[in-house]
Amino acid sequence: MMDIHQILKKLPHRYPILLVDRVLEVEKGKRIVALKNVTINEPFFVGHFPHRPVMPGVLIMEALAQASALLAFATDDTEPDANTVYYFVGIDGARFKRPVEPGDQLHLDVTLERMKAGIAKFSARALVDGELAAEAQLMCTIRKIA
Repeated sequence: MMDIHQILKKLPHRYPILLVDRVLEVEKGKRIVALKNVTINEPFFVGHFPHRPVMPGVLIMEALAQASALLAFATDDTEPDANTVYYFVGIDGARFKRPVEPGDQLHLDVTLERMKAGIAKFSARALVDGELAAEAQLMCTIRKIA
């Protein structure tokens, strides 16, 4: 379990791009389940779409990537610092199965498939009320910045 204060210590993201509100469970080296509470106050809903607010798919993928970063840091027992950035390297097989709307609670379920040569591969699923909203294979890496 990880609350927002612990998440803020691990991820450099801040409003409006911090997309993980709570971690429900973490199994180091295996899996993480996190939450994103989707509210009408999200800034992207102003333009996506004014008549029918829907969370953009790319932001669902970003939420999954942020959850994967938390899993990677827990797996390595590392604390990121100001010189560390967690980057997307690739997204494969992204599929969107249902719209995510204000009032939904997005469950971010990410499984670590492998970590090799500094690149981690994850199977990621986003669910609303147990129903699949989106899924993808994510590849990410941790890099030091100057």
